[in-house]
Parts: sequence; structure tokens; C-alpha cells
Amino acid sequence: MFATASFAATAVAAAAIQPLASIRAAAQAFIRAQMPPGQGTVVTAGRLDARLRLARCAGPLQASLLSGERLQANASVAVGCRDGADWTLYVPVSVRSRIQVWVLRKPQAQGARLTAADLVPQTRLVSGLSAGYLTNPAVLARSTLRHALPAGAALHTDDLLADFLVHQGQQVVLLASFGGIRVRAQGVALQAGRYGALIRVQNLSSSKVVQGIVESRSVVDVTP
Repeated sequence: MFATASFAATAVAAAAIQPLASIRAAAQAFIRAQMPPGQGTVVTAGRLDARLRLARCAGPLQASLLSGERLQANASVAVGCRDGADWTLYVPVSVRSRIQVWVLRKPQAQGARLTAADLVPQTRLVSGLSAGYLTNPAVLARSTLRHALPAGAALHTDDLLADFLVHQGQQVVLLASFGGIRVRAQGVALQAGRYGALIRVQNLSSSKVVQGIVESRSVVDVTP
């Protein structure tokens, strides 16, 4: 009789405690909901102190990132209860993505100009999100390797240094788009710029100085 009563009391006490597994699950679910559609991700919540005893929440758990924090490879998710209890627990969560990357077939030196033949596609589980990894080998034609890399390295956009396409004093075409209409004008580059760089240019007709993005060796997009 005593054993039965003791067991019942223990069960009641356990029922009043929020399962730690549910807190980890809430953190993981929150991070997964932030993922881009169709991206294969592995989200893992860190272990919590088994000695924690938090009152069971009467409603769904709330989860959010810390104020000002962006989603990255390692994040801290605030999981809390505001219904029947009032507590917040910070759960460490790691994010990895299963994506296709472009990998070097052999070691390459700094300044090397790569081609698609130097790379092989592989599916890898990488830390964080897929952002930043090379997705379009076409950019190799207008860039060089920023630093030496070993064979098997997954190529990142930060590994590539875009070529200088426009030089200071060079005459260029200024291109602007307005409501589907493209307007061209002659201009001169007031500074050198690599592909995709923002540079100052001067319209030769109006003498007005504006900023534009280098699109090619002769075109600067000055669309406002």
C-alpha cells in the first residue's frame, strides 16, 4: 500500500515537470521552420542539464532567437513558457546543411584561374547554411583564386577574387532601367572596379557623377 502511494506521488510530481526532450524539440522545430524550402538540413539541439526541474507549461512552448541574433551554424534559441508557468531556457542548437558543393580535383596556387574542369561536384554536410558556397562555375571565367587551396577543398565565393573589368578613366556605357525601359548613356569611370563592385562614374552628357555596379568590361549599371 505504501509502495503504491509512493509510486503515485512520484508520478504526480513527474507530471508537473516539463520534459526536457520537449524543450529540445521546440528549439529544433523553431530552427527548422527558418530554413529555406527544399534545403536538406540537420538541426541538433544540445543536451540540457538533467537536474533541471521546470514547471510543466499549460500551453505550447514559445521559441525565438536572441534579439538581434541571426541564424547561423551555432545558435542559441530561447524556449519559454508563458501559460501556467513563467520560465525561459536557452538551448544551444547546431545547424548543418546537406548541399552540393564544387570541390577542387587537385591543389591550386594563389592567383590560379580555374575552369569547370578543375572542379568536381560533391554532396556534403556542411556547417551552417548553404549560403556562400560556389553554385555557378561560370564566375570562374572572370576571377582568380584569392589564396592557395588543397585538393578536396569545397570552393567558397570568398575564395575567389573578381577581375578588374573597368579601369579609372575608361569610357563606359551607363545603363539604367526604368519601368522596363533601358536607357544608355556614355560615361567615364572615375575609379577602377571589379565585377559586381560599386564605383563612381560621370555621365559625359550631363557631367553628373553617380554610382553604379560593374556588369562587364564596358557596362556600368546606374539604375537608382
